[in-house]
Amino acid sequence: MGTIGRATRLAHYLKQAIGETFAKFGLQPGEFDVLATLRRSGSPYQLSPTELFKSMMVSSGTMTHRIDRLEKAELVERIPDPSDRRGTLIHLTEKGFNLIEAAVTAHVKNEHRILSALETSEIEDFTRLLRKLLAALE
Repeated sequence: MGTIGRATRLAHYLKQAIGETFAKFGLQPGEFDVLATLRRSGSPYQLSPTELFKSMMVSSGTMTHRIDRLEKAELVERIPDPSDRRGTLIHLTEKGFNLIEAAVTAHVKNEHRILSALETSEIEDFTRLLRKLLAALE
């Protein structure tokens, strides 16, 4: 019970710390994920809505809601898909690109701060154990 209790408390603290970092950029975690996924896709930083929701493992409705909010904030735009006249692509705008670059930098800095209580070897052990436990549960 102690192990699960500590893991639950840790998840709470992680969610809070990460959420606070994203909030500084006006983003919710799901919105950060959309922008970061588009950024990772490489130039021209665009994917179809289907590619986005499949890679992020969320429903199409959830993805549509996130895209709508990001489009309203002018962080992404819907553009016609040149390879499919019926389709659209979600394109990261310049404003969105600049925001996600700054947010990722702050997020990585925050992750380093969170893990700073552990030695490098402890982080490696912790990562290995988390991977093993997650693999068993998934």
